[in-house]
Amino acid sequence: MGERLDARADLAHGSLAHLVRAAAARYGPREAVVEGRTRVSYAELGARVERAAAACVAAGVAAGDRAAVWAPNTLDWIVSALGAVTAGAVLVPVNTRFKGAEAADVLRRTRAKILFVTGTFLGTSYVASLRRAAERGDGGGRGPLPGLPHLERVVVLSDDAPADFTTWRDFLAGGAAVPPTAVRARAGALGPDDPSDIIFTSGTTGHPKGAVLTHGQTLRAYDVWSELAGLQEGDRYLIVNPFFHTFGYKAGIVACLLRGATMVPQPVFNVETALANIAAEAISVLPGPPTLHQQLLDHPDRGLHDLSALRLVVTGAAVVPLELVERLRGELKVATVLTAYGLSESTGVVTMCRRGDPPEVIASTSGRAIPDTEIRIVDAAGHSQPPGEAGEVLVRGYHVMSGYFEDPAATARAITPDGWLRTGDVGVLDPDGNLRITDRIKDMFIVGGFNAYPAEIEQLLVRHPDIAEVAVIGIPDRRLGEVGKAYAVRRPGSRLTADDLIAWSRREMANYKVPREVEFLPGLPRNAGGKVLKGQLRGGGQRTL
Repeated sequence: MGERLDARADLAHGSLAHLVRAAAARYGPREAVVEGRTRVSYAELGARVERAAAACVAAGVAAGDRAAVWAPNTLDWIVSALGAVTAGAVLVPVNTRFKGAEAADVLRRTRAKILFVTGTFLGTSYVASLRRAAERGDGGGRGPLPGLPHLERVVVLSDDAPADFTTWRDFLAGGAAVPPTAVRARAGALGPDDPSDIIFTSGTTGHPKGAVLTHGQTLRAYDVWSELAGLQEGDRYLIVNPFFHTFGYKAGIVACLLRGATMVPQPVFNVETALANIAAEAISVLPGPPTLHQQLLDHPDRGLHDLSALRLVVTGAAVVPLELVERLRGELKVATVLTAYGLSESTGVVTMCRRGDPPEVIASTSGRAIPDTEIRIVDAAGHSQPPGEAGEVLVRGYHVMSGYFEDPAATARAITPDGWLRTGDVGVLDPDGNLRITDRIKDMFIVGGFNAYPAEIEQLLVRHPDIAEVAVIGIPDRRLGEVGKAYAVRRPGSRLTADDLIAWSRREMANYKVPREVEFLPGLPRNAGGKVLKGQLRGGGQRTL
């Protein structure tokens, strides 16, 4: 397959607002979004987005204002977010796992002018938790939440809302007096270099920071992503990855708009619901973390569902077992299984495997740099490392963020003067340029002078037939300085003991890599993007999210 190096969606569309209009015109009657019994065509999606944009204009949202969305994967998320962006706002997706204080912090730091928020999700009233958090703020605001002085409007994506908030229906009605020409003028003023969104990091390694990304970066990167993945017009895409993350928003919504694929958003990953959706909607594309696909394969009722339409899986993590790739190809007959690597600061993508790569490359690496992207592996002194040697991964390319929102100090730490992004990830390049991420720099620990990379140890441990998932951290040791501790999830029915796993490990890996302690958990704590929250493990185990 030849890589389409001349694909420049940023030049063809200029902005996400223009992309929405172009998709509506090109794919008009084709299904754009399916949500339960609601089926929305591309033409109707375009009309809904323009209506939401008109409502944003009527609400006083100006070009460059920040518009936040704190809601799960739904049609309303898509419409409100794209409507705000079409009106010239900069989108701030808020993590659905955040508590009220965490969400309020993001809103306060970005000085968001408008917020679209779900009513109740996973048994929690987001409105109530935000109100409680905002009451602890500095005050001085004139809007619905005095503790958030810049927030002028809160729109609840529901038919009901507190008196000082606005329902989704009433908000949309407020845009009726705004002429289409005003919306088109707002959209037409946007260009590739204008900021489109502020994507906050997951916060698994510290305080979340907001990566500022542009329309052009997003369009160009996800046209390339779609091309390399093989996303096609007519594909039906189950979007389980959360929309607040680039994997859900950009590799999901934006990629579908670029290619004319049908979006089937799923608010929460539930394996039974996913199986039912795949069968009922003839899902052909299912990106997600390895645990998602592992649960599908292992579910006892899998055989009761027709999964034959599934043809494309894209996954990514430090540990992707070879067995998982082989089972997806063999048992589910998935034609294309790819792994990829990216981070918020690089618009969510850096490397991808290519269709036709052998299973061992897909399982053991995250593929090669996407076109027009450079990768270096450097040691602690900043010297480039040869293939096969581990070091920090540095990335340079058009998709590297302009910086963290209003945080020049953090930006200077992350991006070198000559444009290299310090990822904080430890990796190794093979002679063919395939990147293998071995760990986070902060996760590495030193056992008696040897560098131990948890992800490498985890990849060895999951080969044990009784281990479903595992996470390794370093813990203090009087003799060796640090040693490994494994938090493991047994497969159903297993009676594996800690001593059993340690003894097995001594036969399978170098002594310094062998965990000295093993603790079994019913499941590993993860954020909504699928990353293991090792900070919780270091803090003493799993807590309720």
